[in-house]
Amino acid sequence: MNELSLFLPCAAGVEDFLAQEVHALTGRVGQDLLTARGGVRVRAGWRDALKLNLHSRLAQRVLIELAHAPYRSENDLYAIASGVAWEIWFTPKQTFKIETTAQHSPLQSLNFATLRIKDAIADRFRAKANGVRPSIETQWPDVRVFAHLTTDTCTLYIDTSGEPLFKRGWRQDKGDAPLKETLAAAMLAASGWWNPETGAVAPQALYDPCCGSGTIAIEAAQIASGIAAGSLRRFGFEKLLPFQAHVWATLKAEAAAQAAGGDAAPRVFGSDVSHRMVDFAERNAERAGVARAVQFRGGDALQRMPPAESGVIVLNPPYGERIEVGGVARGGRSGAPARGREEAQTEEGGEFFVQLASHWKKHFAGWTAWVLTPDMQLPRRMRLKESRRVPMWNGPIECRLFRFDMVAGSAREKAQP
Repeated sequence: MNELSLFLPCAAGVEDFLAQEVHALTGRVGQDLLTARGGVRVRAGWRDALKLNLHSRLAQRVLIELAHAPYRSENDLYAIASGVAWEIWFTPKQTFKIETTAQHSPLQSLNFATLRIKDAIADRFRAKANGVRPSIETQWPDVRVFAHLTTDTCTLYIDTSGEPLFKRGWRQDKGDAPLKETLAAAMLAASGWWNPETGAVAPQALYDPCCGSGTIAIEAAQIASGIAAGSLRRFGFEKLLPFQAHVWATLKAEAAAQAAGGDAAPRVFGSDVSHRMVDFAERNAERAGVARAVQFRGGDALQRMPPAESGVIVLNPPYGERIEVGGVARGGRSGAPARGREEAQTEEGGEFFVQLASHWKKHFAGWTAWVLTPDMQLPRRMRLKESRRVPMWNGPIECRLFRFDMVAGSAREKAQP
């Protein structure tokens, strides 16, 4: 257990930031820490796996690689899975689930491939435990096994996280389309407000004018307060045989001590047009332990004034189904009940962004704004020139994180006599 091969999947575009975070948490470098497409591979120990689960804000899971071999048929998958010592990880009295993903696999059916891997695990337990085998549980399994197939190789992992790591444990109140906490952390890293390698945060204020249920602001407040990302939740490794309660208790105590020495009053602000969403955000912040470290207010993003003299704006504005074709905000015409960030209260989606840019140029001079959107033409729509664009994926949606440096007026106005 002192030298494991770990794979930490993440959203596309976040790999380099995750590598920095993993380096900070494990100290691994060189060939022991490699960036791959959609994640990071690191050679580390069992204790590191627990620590990564507790502290990582960017990883989706922490997986332990148990096998990696070539295959040509489902029978090869059976042989590969049969060779794994599953009995050192869990018992035949526990339940398990297999999730299979593939890229250009020649096999006709992933369901049949999954079945053969399941058969191999069950048969191995039967041979080792006098005919007793673990049961399949698809909803709430004790153990999760992941299989990934390429054109010619099969990789088998055992999961140490349980539920995905974006589920921090504090979100109970949410809107229609909440941003995942892992992506919120990635936005903070890309903006430079948070450095995942050093853990440092910028001295500037941070403000989300379309905060919804508070994801970005709460994530920022927890970072600035030194609160571990997974301090409020349970993990899959707690049901695996190598788990030792005293090791886990030590890691949690170290994390709690780190939080106690953090900045108790970071300059983090959020606002939303819907007072209902602001109430959700405040309750979420209370559960997250940052009620005093973040300030939420109600108000239209087109009218809210800066909460500080200068700072960083980070937001994920309404888009996709929330602002439909033609720019009409679903259920959000003037006079209709506002539902917060998820459904902007504007007559026209395009006009909203024009007005937002105008408001920023007039009142937020000196601020830097970072906007995550799938609309590659957003700078043109806002009549702003981006100074940087960072590719980033929101689930299956390809996005860009645009940086806008706010100056009073516009470049077009300054060019006129």
